[in-house]
Amino acid sequence: MLHVENVSKSFPGSPPRQVLRELRLQLEAGEYVAIMGESGSGKSTLLNLIAGLDLPDAGRIEFDGCNLVELDDAARTRLRRAKMGFVFQAFHLLPHLSVEKNIALPLALNGIEAGDRVRELLAALGMSERLHAAPRELSGGEMQRVAVARALVHRPRLVLADEPTGNLDADSAAAALELLRSQLKRDGAGGILATHSGVAAATADRVLRLTRAGLTPG
Repeated sequence: MLHVENVSKSFPGSPPRQVLRELRLQLEAGEYVAIMGESGSGKSTLLNLIAGLDLPDAGRIEFDGCNLVELDDAARTRLRRAKMGFVFQAFHLLPHLSVEKNIALPLALNGIEAGDRVRELLAALGMSERLHAAPRELSGGEMQRVAVARALVHRPRLVLADEPTGNLDADSAAAALELLRSQLKRDGAGGILATHSGVAAATADRVLRLTRAGLTPG
């Protein structure tokens, strides 16, 4: 489903700072992988490249049969919108939208009727009574669970989660991680979790560690 081949990425500087060098990664449909590494090791950079939000200096990123490097920006946006989901540490909920509309946003962008999907996810979260709440009325744990639900609502082929539990207490983190894993497995989607947390990484099928030498079993 996802093949990252010999991907390198540097950022401007004097000298330029190389973050990723000839990196390789393969992810099969239904597989959930955790990537661990120190701050600055390139975890977020790698997720941005896989999402097509940035382009590598060299290498190939093939997702669902498409080489993202060869697509133009509009085509990458369409692919990302239709087939990927994102969970961020900072939640990125839209403050003027209710919980229901925040979760349903990927469906609206893809022209899909929400049906019962949003309510099903909120029920799985134990948050059915928060359907019409505004983000400002939610706790940090509730906001993160809404963010996870939003990433999953359109049943994407791939979910990318960048430090999604960094701002959460242990109980809230466990709830968010359980929802993420259970929904990925139920839908047969692939997932990549970038994290500092060994506890979070342990919920994945396998753990990789990102260093200057590349990705190695962690």
